[in-house]
Amino acid sequence: MSHSITLKGKDTKTPKENVKNIVKDLAHFIPKTIKQFFPLFRQHLEKIEDSRKKTDYAIEEIIMGAISLFLFKLGSRNSFNNYRLDEEFTQNYKALFDMRLPHQDTINDLLRKLPPIELEEFKVSMVRELLEKKTLHKWRLIGKYFVVAIDGTGVNSYTERHCDKCLVRTHKSGKKTYFHNVLEAKLVLPNGLSISLATEWIENDNLEYDKQDCELKAFKRLSLKLKKHFPRLPICIVGDGLYPNKTAFDICEQNNWEYIISLKEGNLSSVWEEVGLLLPIQKENIMKVTTKEEKTTHQWVTDIDYKGYDLNWIKTETAEKKYVFVTSLQLNKKTVAQISFYGRLRWKIENEGFNEQKNNGYELKHKYSEVSLRASKNYYQTLQIAHMINQLIVHGKNLKQYLKKKITIKFLWTELLSFLKYSSVDGDYLKLLFKTRIQIRLE
Repeated sequence: MSHSITLKGKDTKTPKENVKNIVKDLAHFIPKTIKQFFPLFRQHLEKIEDSRKKTDYAIEEIIMGAISLFLFKLGSRNSFNNYRLDEEFTQNYKALFDMRLPHQDTINDLLRKLPPIELEEFKVSMVRELLEKKTLHKWRLIGKYFVVAIDGTGVNSYTERHCDKCLVRTHKSGKKTYFHNVLEAKLVLPNGLSISLATEWIENDNLEYDKQDCELKAFKRLSLKLKKHFPRLPICIVGDGLYPNKTAFDICEQNNWEYIISLKEGNLSSVWEEVGLLLPIQKENIMKVTTKEEKTTHQWVTDIDYKGYDLNWIKTETAEKKYVFVTSLQLNKKTVAQISFYGRLRWKIENEGFNEQKNNGYELKHKYSEVSLRASKNYYQTLQIAHMINQLIVHGKNLKQYLKKKITIKFLWTELLSFLKYSSVDGDYLKLLFKTRIQIRLE
């Protein structure tokens, strides 16, 4: 029999009066969330290649320690080590994950040696479990396509060259900045979820950094990973103003992907000329939509030829902004509003994705390993894994009922750390939780 989750604090007068019970349940539901959504989590951890000859900690204990650094949003290795000194915290940690907690130096030593592909493939195995369970299917575009946003961001920057893979930018003053960027393919959903599917590091080719050139080259490599990991997944790529070009269209066509790409005035001048000619002919292609969130006006043009590609053009205007896209998807009065809405989900990768990870405890731009690029890449992957788990917790219906009542996520995670340091995980309740067929439902 399936049951809904009932947090212990649900029947009190206000959530704040019972915040201790809410946080206690939050602690217990972290491993429950992992167990429900990723039943093979530990088995996949144990399969990660371990080249060490002498091992005090198992590979799964070390990788879980790296994931937990971000799972608990501690912001630095030193901060986690300080919590590790507390006996109550380490006992609670072992009760939650059935693993010991290594020192962060031990974790860093392994991450400096571990091939980054190991953790990326582990992350992919988690996403596959979500897809196989059809956890995310109800948010597909037009009931078919998973929307994948492509965007790059900076991870670390330096005043001196960090390694031979550093990107370099020369400023007008002559000063040089060295840095590492990544290009991400993230599954973005209307409910706010932003989940990493594939990562490609943008690395030095001995030239001055050029954003468009470097990102497009990285997109070619990223597309190979994405297709390899998810060969049959129906994907719709959403991209910013760097991507309306033949290179991106070719990649999407070769992989049988649809696309919705932002189009700025001046880009693809022949397309804009066609739009000017076809708008008066297709004047019936206009529609106004009013929802609880906004009022939008959509205007579109179909069957625009661009170097052999059959493109469709959308302009969406809200009270605050105007958006323009080109898309391979067919536009009509039934689809245009949804296609435009999903096109605007690209901003999710910046807001719920990168901005969330740069702040709010994850500290994406923190140098978790000062000297090792390999370790930095591995920390980046463990951050993506932890963020995926935390999003599934936050977007569960039961936690959302408290967030709607002005209890913030930041407050809950601060209280969570206090609970793990000064209180005790209820082992009997945790065992009962694992045995009970309780379903965590996403909003």
